Amino acid sequence: MRVGIDARYLSHGLMGGVHTFVAELIPAMIDAAPEIDFYLYADRKNTFELDQLPANVTVRYLPYERRFSSVHNDLIKLRQSMAADDLDVVHFPANYGFAPAGVRTVITLHDQINILPLREIIRGHPKKLKVLGMMTYLHLCSSRTVNQADLIVTVSEYSRQQILNVLDFDPERVLAAPHGLPSTSHYEVDQTTLDDVRTKFRLHKPFVIADGLKNPAVLVDAWKNLPAYILERHQIVFFSRIPTPPDAVQQAVDAGYARLLVRPSNEELKALYTMARALAFPSWIEGFGFPILEAMSCGTPVIASDRGSIPEVVGDAGLLCDVEDVDAFARNLTTVLCDPQEHSRLQQLGYQRASEFSWDRTARMYLEFYQRAAGREKAGH
Repeated sequence: MRVGIDARYLSHGLMGGVHTFVAELIPAMIDAAPEIDFYLYADRKNTFELDQLPANVTVRYLPYERRFSSVHNDLIKLRQSMAADDLDVVHFPANYGFAPAGVRTVITLHDQINILPLREIIRGHPKKLKVLGMMTYLHLCSSRTVNQADLIVTVSEYSRQQILNVLDFDPERVLAAPHGLPSTSHYEVDQTTLDDVRTKFRLHKPFVIADGLKNPAVLVDAWKNLPAYILERHQIVFFSRIPTPPDAVQQAVDAGYARLLVRPSNEELKALYTMARALAFPSWIEGFGFPILEAMSCGTPVIASDRGSIPEVVGDAGLLCDVEDVDAFARNLTTVLCDPQEHSRLQQLGYQRASEFSWDRTARMYLEFYQRAAGREKAGH
């Protein structure tokens, strides 16, 4: 079987959950299926992240000269390059993609956001022309191409149900495959690395770590409700892939009880998880929740909301509460920060829960999906 995969996320210097998904899934599938001929499509924006690939893998490079090269590649060049390789199945792992005529198509739709009505997508976002333009483009591409896909795969049963609520699509062709534990997450980080990261970021107090883009106002409000002796001894460390996260983060930094770390490396983030007393994750909506899995694999107790897919990922290995219940969030923080036995119990449960997720398992699920798509009669769309 000849499988083509849009791998441009690995040549754009990106970060975030979709990048981790693509970077982990492709090597895992290559290792699991040496009998399949894989064709990976990258571009020349940045150095392609995968090297020393086996003989059954071919990398095709699309041109990249300016910002709109991605649009040109989306609509024209990628489809042309795939058509020339006589593929049986193409996989678009980042929510949309235009396949050559007659080729079976698998699209990973990470959540339902891009296929919602456009007015719902842009609600609450800055009304800047660039932001509106990008959201409109992603909405149009996703809405058009998912309806032409043979199979849609998403990251959790929660996301599957949400997609089916929005999309008029055969439920048997919308499948769920959970993410795996990133290969860069291991249970141990050497002491030298921990000391170096602690010194670099001037972390002199025990801290709770949190994603600065995941509803930080709830954590900030809960923090203000903690007893004084906890506030004196602890701080919040926010990480963010952008330098200007929501106002609540900056307010906490200005008040002196939080730090903001912009784009820490994977190794630094792993060290931060390992040193943290807890991960606070009060997300409003989550298709999967990579930070939860990464934190548990590093022995960090999880305090999170009970929204979206979070209960699927956490299981009984963390403390969950309603995202709007600031008092409950504060109580959970107090429990983890002040009760060594509960901290140790959650740490061990987290290790066990994280070990249940592997990229080898996810890869084998996708390989089965490719076989299923290849065997389908091309649906009339």
